[in-house]
Amino acid sequence: MSVESVREYLKKFGADGKVMEFDVSSATVELAAQAVGVEPARIAKTLSFKKGDGCILIVTAGDAKIDNPKFKQFFSMKATMPSPEEVLELVGHPVGGVCPFGIKEGVPVYLDISMKRFETVFPACGSGSSAIELTCDELFEYSGAREWIDVCKGW
Repeated sequence: MSVESVREYLKKFGADGKVMEFDVSSATVELAAQAVGVEPARIAKTLSFKKGDGCILIVTAGDAKIDNPKFKQFFSMKATMPSPEEVLELVGHPVGGVCPFGIKEGVPVYLDISMKRFETVFPACGSGSSAIELTCDELFEYSGAREWIDVCKGW
């Protein structure tokens, strides 16, 4: 999957034209913040965690870190991240471009409340040099998120 597949996915929301592509890397929170021109906290980073034979995605604010006790309490499992190869296989996007759009079927998406303090956030769009600006409501709708959760700290 790629930026093109994410654009195609976002067409049904009329948001395909909002996808930004950069000549520089946006594969980390810091690089994405520089590329977009915002504070790192407003970058919506998508984290992958193993769950059985598959994985789940949690989108958090750029300055938030997973709180292991909160994660374990909510999901009843330890927070274990898959390898980059597993992420590509399970989610459909490469590390650095993982986003909750146009992902493989059956991958649950959750949004952390750490993003709710911002009017808009900037998740990636399937590559390490892309992003889109969305409100939290748009992110919830477009990602097909199951729910807002509280599993982060440090923000």
